[in-house]
Amino acid sequence: MASWEFCKNVFYTLCFCSLLFIGIPIHIDKKDDAATKAMLRTKFSSYVKTFNKTYAPDSEDYTARLNNFDNALKTIEQWNRNRKSDESALYGLTEFADLSSEEFGQKYLRKHHHSHGQRNHSGHGHHSHHSIAKRAILPNVPLKFDWRAKGVVTGVKDQGPCGACWAFSTVSAIETMVAIKTGKLTELSVQEVIDCARFGNLGCNGGDFCSLLEWLTTYNVSIGPATAYPLLLTNGVCKWEKGNAGVIVRNNFTCDYLIGNENLILHSLAYHGPVVVAVNAISWQYYLGGVIEHNCPGDPQLLNHAVVLVGYDLTAPIPYYIAKNSWGKRFGEAGYVKLAINSNVCGVACEVSSVDVE
Repeated sequence: MASWEFCKNVFYTLCFCSLLFIGIPIHIDKKDDAATKAMLRTKFSSYVKTFNKTYAPDSEDYTARLNNFDNALKTIEQWNRNRKSDESALYGLTEFADLSSEEFGQKYLRKHHHSHGQRNHSGHGHHSHHSIAKRAILPNVPLKFDWRAKGVVTGVKDQGPCGACWAFSTVSAIETMVAIKTGKLTELSVQEVIDCARFGNLGCNGGDFCSLLEWLTTYNVSIGPATAYPLLLTNGVCKWEKGNAGVIVRNNFTCDYLIGNENLILHSLAYHGPVVVAVNAISWQYYLGGVIEHNCPGDPQLLNHAVVLVGYDLTAPIPYYIAKNSWGKRFGEAGYVKLAINSNVCGVACEVSSVDVE
C-alpha cells in the first residue's frame, strides 16, 4: 500500500511538472502575440499619420485596414527578400497599403477592354525575333533614350479613383507627338476624352486606347487644350462639337500584339515617339522604385491598366522601359515605373499603340 501511495505521488508530481512545462510556452506565446499586435498597431499609426488617413480606433473599418496593412507588410517582406540585385524593384508602404488587393483593383484598376481588332499601319513589315541580350536587341537603336530629356513630356497626372488610365496615357502620348512636331508642349484635355469617347469606352469606368484611337480617327475628333475643358475626374456630358479647334490624330496609328517582338517597341520609342501599352498593374500596389521583373505576370486576360512608355535604358544592369503612370508624383519614381525589357513583364507587349498627329 505504501508503495502504491508513493507511485501515485510520483505520478501526480510528474503530471504537475508537465503542466508547468506546457503552460510556460503558452504564456510566452500569448505575451509575444500581444507584443506583436502592439508593434503592428504602432506601425499602422505611423502609416496613418504619414499618409494623412483617419480611422476611428477599434471600429470595423480600422480593424479591416489594420489587417490589410498586416498582409501588406508580409507581402512586401517576401517580395523584397527575393530581390536579385539593388536595381531590382523595391516594395514598401504606399498610400495603397491599407487596401486589400481586391479593393485596390476595384478602385484604381479596371478590367482592360480589349480592342475588337488590332491593326498595324506602321509599314515595318516582318521582323525577325532578336536575342534577349541587351546589346543584341536591335543594334541600330540608341542604347539609351528618354523623351523627357528633350522636354516634350507633360507632367504626371493623378487619375484618383477615376478608371480612365486609357485616356490619360493616350492623351499624354498625343501631347508629346504634338511637341515633337511643333516644338510646343501643351496639355490637352483628358476630360474631353473621358466624357466623349465611344466605341465601348466608359469614361471613369474603363476603356481601351485602341478603341479610343479608332473613335478619334473615325469621327475626326479634335482634342482641345486642358484649359478649355478642365479635368474633373468624373463622367460628364460631352461638350465637344465638330469644328472645335484642337489636335487631330492621323489615321495611321498602330495597335499591335508584340510579345516576342519587343525590339519593335524600342525602335518606335527611339525613332518615332512614346507608345501606349496595356499592363497588369495589380502588383504595383506596393511599388517604390527599381526595375519590375518578377511578381507581375503578363497574361493578356490580366491586363487592367494603361501607361505610356517614354524611353528605355539598355545599358542598365537590368535593361528597362520608362513608363509614365497616372497615379500622381508620389507613386513609384516620381510617378514613373521601370519595367524589364524583353520578358513581357506585366503584359507590356500585349497591346502597344503609337500615334501621329496632323
